[in-house]
Amino acid sequence: MPKLAAFNQVTLDGYFTGPNGDFSWAKQDGDDPEFQEFVQGNAKSAGALVFGRITYEMMASYWPSPMALQHDPVVAEGMNRARKFVFSRTLTKVSWSNTTLVKGDLVAEVRKLKAAPGEDMAILGSGSIIAQLAPEGLIDEYQILVSPIVLGGGRTMFEGVRQPLHFALQRWRAFKNGKILLHYRPRS
Repeated sequence: MPKLAAFNQVTLDGYFTGPNGDFSWAKQDGDDPEFQEFVQGNAKSAGALVFGRITYEMMASYWPSPMALQHDPVVAEGMNRARKFVFSRTLTKVSWSNTTLVKGDLVAEVRKLKAAPGEDMAILGSGSIIAQLAPEGLIDEYQILVSPIVLGGGRTMFEGVRQPLHFALQRWRAFKNGKILLHYRPRS
């Protein structure tokens, strides 16, 4: 039975996107070799990727491009090779390699994916998906990369959640660039 993880980079004040969806802050501090090795390792072993429409469109416009292949070939190769599921009510087609468009009820469709044989899955970005799946107990692990920056506004990855959710820290890792990776599991 595949596991589902959520991976997001957040600021010290808890935002995964800044005002107007700005995500440029997350690409700072990339000169840490240990961090780059971590990013490349994640791309090689990501399993299947899960996106909402906005994140999908952003990723699909960059990773298959010649610029991505030139600047970050290891990550680009992993992203392009990975199986991908995009959940959208408005998209009518997808063009990125190995992508399946899922139009049905998000919770029901994720339950089906988790019940079927297959590889583990990771939600990248896609805060609206996380906010809908978290209260349903469908996310097995939260991988939160905290960046040492304060934005003062934006969106949280749990925006719209109406009930308390409790988590247990499993492990953590600090990078020289000041980013800290936290692994949480939902607490029953």
